[in-house]
Amino acid sequence: MDNSKEMVKLAVNALEDKKGEDIQIIDIREVSVLADYFLIASGSNTNQVQAMADNVEETLGKAGYACRQVEGYQSGNWILMDYKLTLKIVLLRRKMALLNFHQRNLICSCTAQSIKEKF
Repeated sequence: MDNSKEMVKLAVNALEDKKGEDIQIIDIREVSVLADYFLIASGSNTNQVQAMADNVEETLGKAGYACRQVEGYQSGNWILMDYKLTLKIVLLRRKMALLNFHQRNLICSCTAQSIKEKF
């Protein structure tokens, strides 16, 4: 299994452990050099979103994947976790999740995959 898929699986499991909702994996390998995947999830409140980020960072860290940068953690409304060229994770508080990436065409030609598909 390649590193990016392993990272995605670990991150999804960490999010599910903290009851992350609306988890989406978006494969951007064909359209971007920023990363292989975007992983988007939401939580119901600030504490949950922060706990999701903490659990992802701990889980991936134990597997040898260091987070390069984290943005938005203090507010907890949204958190961006940057795992270099492999994975970008966006965590949103449920009210912030109303921003639908596909309807707004921010990620237009990428395909969102359910967690059970291909992973």
